[in-house]
Amino acid sequence: MRAVVQRTTKAAVTVAGQEISSIGPGVVVFLGIHQHDGSKEVAKLADKLVHLRIFPDQQGRMNRSLADLHGELLVVSQFTLYGDCRKGRRPSFSQAAPPHQAEQLYRQFVETVERLGIKVATGRFQADMDVCLVNDGPVTLLLDTASAF
Repeated sequence: MRAVVQRTTKAAVTVAGQEISSIGPGVVVFLGIHQHDGSKEVAKLADKLVHLRIFPDQQGRMNRSLADLHGELLVVSQFTLYGDCRKGRRPSFSQAAPPHQAEQLYRQFVETVERLGIKVATGRFQADMDVCLVNDGPVTLLLDTASAF
């Protein structure tokens, strides 16, 4: 699984001109799911994300996590995170999970984070979405379960 993580003061998702979800201070995660991902990767990424210390403490150092702040999470499925642009001019998405598998693991990820005590909002799976966010810091990180973390 790959996650582009952005610390935010607020974020919202719109589909066909209608806002479908929004959050206040917290994190936006653009989530890509690999064809070989499973429950193990879901648990690993969810735990890492909830406890990742990317929020400032009283001294301005990144010492607080989403769990510490009781922040919110907006999760948006994004298969393009597995776009391979090494050959030609058009990305290949052959490493991305097929839609039925990706949706199942996406929903499992959301449920796992909720069980860890975080309020979660979502995009709409396979929809054409507009995502609006204020990147706080800016802080943007890439998490990938294929690499050790």
